[in-house]
Amino acid sequence: AAALRALELECDVILKATNVDGVYDKDPKKHDDAKKYDELSLQEAIEKGLGVMDQAALSLCREQKIGVVVFDFSKKGNLLKVVKGEKIGTRVTP
Repeated sequence: AAALRALELECDVILKATNVDGVYDKDPKKHDDAKKYDELSLQEAIEKGLGVMDQAALSLCREQKIGVVVFDFSKKGNLLKVVKGEKIGTRVTP
């Protein structure tokens, strides 16, 4: 739904607030050796099957060149930081 709405509103990026500080190769709450991505492409997220969003949403974002920033919403000040363009979380680029 977020990807469709972003397309309708002609957004450049979707800000995805979560309870972890970015995108990982596996669940960081279950695996101590989980690797965090600071940046990756939508294509990489699709190919690696990462749980950024569902595959249809990732494909739509890729086709329409809509980026995604995944960040930890529970950390005070993060929403302001991401809106200001500071590098927090993971940037998933088109």
